[in-house]
Amino acid sequence: MIKFYLVLFFNFVIGTIAFAQAPRDKVKSDSVKQLQAVTIKGYLSDQPLLSVPASVSTITPDQLKLQPDNSLVPAMNTIPGVRMEERSPGSYRLSIRGSLLRSPFGIRDVKIYYDDIPLTDAGGNTYLNAIDVNSVQGIEVLKGPDGSLFGANSGGVVLVSPVNRYADSNYVKLGFNGGSYALVHENMALQNSDKNNQLNINQAYESYGGYRQHSGMYRNYFQAVDRITYAKNNHLKILGFYSDLKYQTPGGLTLAQYQASPQLARTPTATIPGAIQDNIGITTKMLFGGLVNEVHITDRLRNVLAVYGTYVDFANPFVTNYENRYEGTYGMRTYFEFTGIKQKDFDWTANAGLEWQQTNSDINNYGIKTGGIRDTAQTLDKINTNQHFVFVRYEANFYKRLHIEAAASLNFYGYDFRNVYPLAQTTYTPRDFTPQFMPRLALSYQVTNDFTWRASVSRGYSTPTTAEIRPTDNIINTALQAEYGWNYETGFRLRNKDESMFLDASVFYYQLQNAIVLRLNPDETQYYINAGGTRQPGLELYFTDWIIKQNTTDFIRGLQFNLSYTLSKFTFTNYKTTTADYSGNRLTGVPQQVVIPAIQVKFPSYLYLFVQYNHTSSIPLNDGNTTFAAPYNLLQAKVGWQHILGHKNRLEVYAGADNILNEKYSLGDDLNAVGNRYYNASPLRNYYAGFNVVF
Repeated sequence: MIKFYLVLFFNFVIGTIAFAQAPRDKVKSDSVKQLQAVTIKGYLSDQPLLSVPASVSTITPDQLKLQPDNSLVPAMNTIPGVRMEERSPGSYRLSIRGSLLRSPFGIRDVKIYYDDIPLTDAGGNTYLNAIDVNSVQGIEVLKGPDGSLFGANSGGVVLVSPVNRYADSNYVKLGFNGGSYALVHENMALQNSDKNNQLNINQAYESYGGYRQHSGMYRNYFQAVDRITYAKNNHLKILGFYSDLKYQTPGGLTLAQYQASPQLARTPTATIPGAIQDNIGITTKMLFGGLVNEVHITDRLRNVLAVYGTYVDFANPFVTNYENRYEGTYGMRTYFEFTGIKQKDFDWTANAGLEWQQTNSDINNYGIKTGGIRDTAQTLDKINTNQHFVFVRYEANFYKRLHIEAAASLNFYGYDFRNVYPLAQTTYTPRDFTPQFMPRLALSYQVTNDFTWRASVSRGYSTPTTAEIRPTDNIINTALQAEYGWNYETGFRLRNKDESMFLDASVFYYQLQNAIVLRLNPDETQYYINAGGTRQPGLELYFTDWIIKQNTTDFIRGLQFNLSYTLSKFTFTNYKTTTADYSGNRLTGVPQQVVIPAIQVKFPSYLYLFVQYNHTSSIPLNDGNTTFAAPYNLLQAKVGWQHILGHKNRLEVYAGADNILNEKYSLGDDLNAVGNRYYNASPLRNYYAGFNVVF
């Protein structure tokens, strides 16, 4: 299998190099220059995208503007190797080069940062759905295990930027859009910049009735970021947000229900109420804030220090019980960067730092009355989770061609738990994991000015999350172990001479041990087990080309083609239960192929058209591979027109359609579902329209 991938990969390299050498128009567009000039911030020091020795993908503000601005899902899914789902409005799930087995709802096994502050708490959970999409000004995705700088993870790292690093002007922006199924979304943004201060304020409200019964959602969101420059090259950022999110969950359907009445919510049975009867849903109120200080101690030594805290009030009435969680997190992250004296053919940078987090959780389960009313207590637990690590990194450049990076971290994880009811325990019981060393070695070589080869090896390590240690069966599972494995990868980036074409490709092989998988009891409560391992070879490709360069004279003022391709041949290894052997089966929840081409066309008078297509192959819905979700094909389009009102003032009007082919599909299946209730139907053909005013 590995030999097949390498042969395919090398043949592809030869063909793309030949294509890049073909004569091209010498005119460069501003958008192309911006794409190639993007620097990757994730590895502590800014690095040009072309030479970064890692699989990194970016979503720029311009790319976000082309997507529907009501969800992050369409934009995130354009990144090869990333699968983001939304079972119902507001219910995000996210995986990078892996499966969603660990994420029946929510986001786990991916480390997410908001600016320089971890959004993922010490217990491994991330409330990405708390953030309004219009407040996101850029995303970096570091694919594959990367614990050397970011602690325990086996999937990857996502860096969310709340401020556009390339925009420093003053503006006020007002936006509104509405659409099918009672969609209403308004947002406001303000930026005030001067020599020593940049203030950003964002506010948003979104509500959505939903395609299915009992799938409504709303979100109130407020965000503020203030960057104060108090000395040359030294600055302090004060940032935070408050989010009030509530969404209903309609529940999974059987295949017969899905085919006959996909809009229905989960119906009651003789023993278990339905989604409407128990008013199933999730309410999340989240307050997040912190300070990030960057100081240049000398010309060659700088320090970044972040301190932060979050508080989450979480409620989830479900068919089995009513859950309340109160989660408080506080922590800090700091690192020093020392830069060597640059020489003609050699320069280097070294980093050393640490990250520390503490999350204290009250997890309470109650009985539930008809209508989703909380009843008497069943189990009340306190879990205090601590996760911290120290890290070092060294990078060197030789002859402005060879780039080498070596990094490592030492990771500590443990939790203490105490049952308040019914056992009335008075002391905490500790559960500490053995400290883990996580190295990463990577290099890239710039063969020509426009072609760079890269390779890396890294160790992944992912501790069980609080929600897996104490799942919905209300039993604290102290036997659950962490996942770990090694990832081997090679790839290249290529652009043509005028930088209008860019290609990023990679192949990897990741072998994971102690894979954490979800199991369900007959009453639909959840628990987790370590189930052997997984073998994960894959190929990823991203390609973009301005076929017609941007200009001011032709009828077509610019034509861009994009392509994202993912091939995932993931299987279980040594996965046996008392009743079955799943070894060799396809990894549950992972499509083998995803192909996403898109085109952007620019016309006179600031008129544009964007069309995107998504083909996703069949998806195994259970570990036994006895049931598969059918392949689906999605087509979306957006058209917009911008009118310049003055020097800085402009009006943009746009309209779009999603699922134009009217495909019946499920973007977020319930895996290994009890009673074969796998399916969560997604909307059929739907429309939206809106405007933005900037002044």
